[in-house]
Amino acid sequence: MKISRTRAAVAALLLAGVAAAGLVPAQGQETPESLLPPGFDDPPAPAPAPRPAPAPAPSSGSAAPASPAAGPAEPLPAGNEVAAADLPPVDLNAGELPDNARRSLDVIGAVARGNPPFPVNAFGRGDGRFLATLMRRMQAPVASRWASIALRRALLSPTRTPRNINGADYAAERAWLLVRMGEPVAARMVVQAVDVEDYTPRLFEVAMQAALASADPAGMCPLAEPALRVVDSTGWRLARAMCAGLEGQQARGRQLLDQARGRTARGNLDMLLAEKVLGLGARGGAVTIEWDGVQRLSAWRWGLAVGTGETIPDSLYATVGPQVRYWQALAPAPEPRDRVTNAELAAAAGVFSSSGLVDLYGEIEQLGEADSADLAIARELRTAYTAAASADRVAALRTIWTSERPTIRYARLVLTARAAAAVAPDAAFAGDADRLIASMLSAGIEGPALAWRGVARRGSDGWMMLAMADASRSLLSASDFESYRSGAGERKAQLALAALAGLGKMEAGAARRAAGGLALDLDGANSWTRAIDMAGNRRDPGSVALLAAVGMQSRSWERVTPEALYHITRALRLAGLGQFARMIAVEAITRAA
Repeated sequence: MKISRTRAAVAALLLAGVAAAGLVPAQGQETPESLLPPGFDDPPAPAPAPRPAPAPAPSSGSAAPASPAAGPAEPLPAGNEVAAADLPPVDLNAGELPDNARRSLDVIGAVARGNPPFPVNAFGRGDGRFLATLMRRMQAPVASRWASIALRRALLSPTRTPRNINGADYAAERAWLLVRMGEPVAARMVVQAVDVEDYTPRLFEVAMQAALASADPAGMCPLAEPALRVVDSTGWRLARAMCAGLEGQQARGRQLLDQARGRTARGNLDMLLAEKVLGLGARGGAVTIEWDGVQRLSAWRWGLAVGTGETIPDSLYATVGPQVRYWQALAPAPEPRDRVTNAELAAAAGVFSSSGLVDLYGEIEQLGEADSADLAIARELRTAYTAAASADRVAALRTIWTSERPTIRYARLVLTARAAAAVAPDAAFAGDADRLIASMLSAGIEGPALAWRGVARRGSDGWMMLAMADASRSLLSASDFESYRSGAGERKAQLALAALAGLGKMEAGAARRAAGGLALDLDGANSWTRAIDMAGNRRDPGSVALLAAVGMQSRSWERVTPEALYHITRALRLAGLGQFARMIAVEAITRAA
């Protein structure tokens, strides 16, 4: 049975979650901007009270947990990604709150402007230990831009704390996964949704990581003293010293820094970075940072270096996961030309919006560097938006879409989504219809894309994308699918068939007959398929979003099997997340091209 090429890791992750929940014996023991057009994803209807479901069946395997760094020496988790929009300084109130002003731990989360939240019972009656283990052990990033967006919504939304877990610890696991996904803005919103008096050691730990991922050392200041009353760590002792300096208490800050340093050599990079932050309170300290001999980045090194305007050698970015490049794209200090490539990677991963990329290229054009390839793209983008003739607009779009790197090609489709939507359907551009449609749908712009139905050639990629994006109940026949299969190639045909079956866009019998001809087993089962199928049947959108991401733990669509795509799109549709299901289906075709 071909459910996933990474199914051993997925099954092991699920088994670990089930064991943690006590369901089987343990073996050994500014807010984020909306990435969607207006009206795209109205919140799913509240789910009916779910019935308790049997636990997913266990499977063998192992998965190494990723945990946040406890201090400045800890490395970033390898193989993760990044996040949202510029963030104003965080003001966490660390003072004592009267009982009547304290927030409950029963429901935790935040609502970001333009981002409709998931329902409060989005995770149904799931066991907190199972959900937390899935979050903690997930290997972010996930392959799909749209699966990542859905998961961010689920983790950020104000949702009910499940049974068998402390609310603050559950918030910590949500925030830590968001950081690893490259979503420090959303992570900090979740952290701030808990009163400091209720913080656990785990939440203090994750709060530090979220501040570092945001390149905001000052974000740790309201938490330093409360944290040290709960957990004595070098990181929080250094944070207290830095914050004293930032508050203008230079002498006290240096005394605290010396105490925190202990026997650590004075040339230690982590200590020097802390000393540089401390000196900012005195309008800059004379601290020189040398990167020679540094073998790797850590969250501490990245956050303090970028927060103080230090330039990190490019070679060190190769020692960490791609999420760090997204952090760099979102940090306010670097120049636009230094952020743009990483911003495009972040857009492809679902953590940077189409409008955000347009704004960034607008800044590049205003700065005007004559020999810059990015400046050339910026000027083509202006033409794509403003040229009087549609032919000139489409010609500019063709130029923008040219890239040898598949991820950048997809990011450029995201960049041009609204420019593509402004091109009126015209048979003269039938040869460009596939990419115009893909560009619009990469940003969830459905209406203008569907207007191209009369232009897209039957059996083409664009035609198939529109069939998937159509929210109506219209079905494709076996002959319709064959018209696509004949020119699509085996891989794309398999993905299309799986998605159509999951979306309910083909009659079940016809879909299974076509699946047999493509060597697909849509009825195969393992612990992950049973878990996501049950979550979809129970209409638990949060659980489905989480399990969909579990099934797409890869940096590449090449490792996502059609069978997995079938279960993901089906469960999302049943859970009331049909928009996300359709966009993931379209993305599969787009990125397989």
